[in-house]
Amino acid sequence: MKLYHHPLSGNAHRARLFLSLLALPHELVEVDLMTGAHKQPEFLALNPFGQVPVLEDDGVVIPDSTAILVYLAHKQGGGWLPEDAQGAAAVQRWLAVASGELAYGPAAARLVTLFGAKFNAEEVIGRAHLLLGRLEAHLDGRDWLVGSRPTIADVALYSYLSSAPEGNVDLSPYPRVKAFLARIEALPGFVPFARSPVGLSA
Repeated sequence: MKLYHHPLSGNAHRARLFLSLLALPHELVEVDLMTGAHKQPEFLALNPFGQVPVLEDDGVVIPDSTAILVYLAHKQGGGWLPEDAQGAAAVQRWLAVASGELAYGPAAARLVTLFGAKFNAEEVIGRAHLLLGRLEAHLDGRDWLVGSRPTIADVALYSYLSSAPEGNVDLSPYPRVKAFLARIEALPGFVPFARSPVGLSA
C-alpha cells in the first residue's frame, strides 16, 4: 500500500493513523503541497480534486480520508466499522461530523494560524467550541463515540481535535474530550500528529 500524504494535513494523518493501528505495512509518499505538487497532472490522475490523502492498494485508488477509513475497515474487519445497521449509521454520523463541523471548526481555526487562511477566526473558533461542547456531553459515561470499543468514528475525529489548540481553541474546559484523546493515544500502533508551534501551542 502507498499513502500519499502531507505531515501537516490532519486528513492525511487520519488515514496514516488507521493504517498504523491496523499494523498494515505501507509506504508514505509525501506530496509537497507548498509547491503545488497536488495540482500536477500525475497527482490529479490519482485524485482529480487535488487533495491528500490518497491510498493506493494493488491498483485500487481511494481518495478522501474517510473513504480510506471505510475501505480499510471493510477490508481488514476487526470491529472498526460495525456491521449492524444501527452501529454503521452511528459511525457514519460521526464521519459526517468529521467532514462538516470538525472541518469548519477546529480544522479551519488551525488553518488561520498555520497558513493564514482567510476564515473569520472568531467564527470558526466559536464553531469549534460548539462542537466540543456537544462532544463533551456525548462522552458522558462513554469511552468511545460508538459502542464499547474504538471505531473509525474515533479515528476520524482525533487529528483535528488533538491539534485544536494550534488554532487558539482551548481544550481545558473539556475533560472528557481530553480523556478521549488520551485513550486513542494509548492504542497499540498509535502515531502522533505533527505539532506546530502556533496558536495556544506556541
